[in-house]
Amino acid sequence: MKDEKINIYTDGSCIGNPGPGGWGVLILIQGQDIEMSGGEKDTTNNRMEMTAIIKALEWVNENVPKARITIHSDSNLIIKTLTDGWKRKANTDLWAQIDKLRGWLDIDWKWVKAHAENEHNNRVDVLAFNAAQKEKN
Repeated sequence: MKDEKINIYTDGSCIGNPGPGGWGVLILIQGQDIEMSGGEKDTTNNRMEMTAIIKALEWVNENVPKARITIHSDSNLIIKTLTDGWKRKANTDLWAQIDKLRGWLDIDWKWVKAHAENEHNNRVDVLAFNAAQKEKN
């Protein structure tokens, strides 16, 4: 399974900030598209972006922990914090979860432009927004 390659797209959304929020994950593996989403009644956009990463890493750890993973996020904050050592000033509880879950995983972190031509990023944006909308209602 070490040769297994997984592409994961993540996004978070918030209606108001703080406000009702949602997260979305799209996992591309062996020709399959696995979608996950969820939300919280009172949260922030950054927390939902980070929750999407956590949910994706939980799935990987449960299903294919020896795969080579590329995680795509439109959150420059998350990507730069994980790749360039940016300071962690808030949401330390979620950073701790991310650190624990990524442990020994082989992950390549990639930034992707939001609301652009990337169909997978656009899909997780819709998943996250719909989950936030559900929490609002």
